[in-house]
Amino acid sequence: MAVDYGERRVGLAVSDPLRVIASPAGHILRRAGKRPPIAEIMRRAEALEAGEFVLGLPLDGEGDETDRSREVRHIAAELEKRTGYRVRLIDERFSTAAALRAIREMGGSTRGRKGDVDALAAAILLQQALGMSPEMPSELPFGVPSERSATEGNDDGDGSGGG
Repeated sequence: MAVDYGERRVGLAVSDPLRVIASPAGHILRRAGKRPPIAEIMRRAEALEAGEFVLGLPLDGEGDETDRSREVRHIAAELEKRTGYRVRLIDERFSTAAALRAIREMGGSTRGRKGDVDALAAAILLQQALGMSPEMPSELPFGVPSERSATEGNDDGDGSGGG
């Protein structure tokens, strides 16, 4: 599950089982002055059957740390500690701008749809992470073997069962 952690909203996205396509999965509203919504992110991850997190790291224009990037690093550490899931941080610079541009190019309006924009930004982050993923496409998300690989094995036809 990808998380685009913003000041007012947290955009969420998930991938398909083959880890090819990222899709927006809603957003969480943040309340000013309240703790980060880590428990709600965890609930959503469970409901969406996620088993890994990708968090957008909000660096400044030069790629340097910001107050928000330090906050995201803290949230990443908490998610990893509380869930045991792998957490990856991805440079999120320009993801929201890319989401806004995509909506406008499709002739859509962003008025009153800020949560949708944040979820789309999370999907853009996740798609970027999927493109960088070292796992084979035949694996299901988060290391679960696909039906094909579990039933076919590595038989090369010579009867040895090897590849």
